Amino acid sequence: MTSLDIIKSKIQRLYKTNPNIHINVAITSPKVNLKNEPVVIKGVYPHIFQIEERSSGSTKCHTLQYTDVLLHHIEIVEFGDI
Repeated sequence: MTSLDIIKSKIQRLYKTNPNIHINVAITSPKVNLKNEPVVIKGVYPHIFQIEERSSGSTKCHTLQYTDVLLHHIEIVEFGDI
């Protein structure tokens, strides 16, 4: 099992058991910058996952890639160190 497969399975497990997580995101395309922000995992798909956040006061959905977790552009606080 590759590192990417492990990340996918952990996110899928969170989605099924406790989709309310905290996340750090620093990506530029599209620009998303979140620091220890509470989010809800809304969907898990083969190459992407979707989150919903309210950092700006209104609800926003973002589509994120598992590879960004592997590259440390996204950190899911509940994972600790992978």
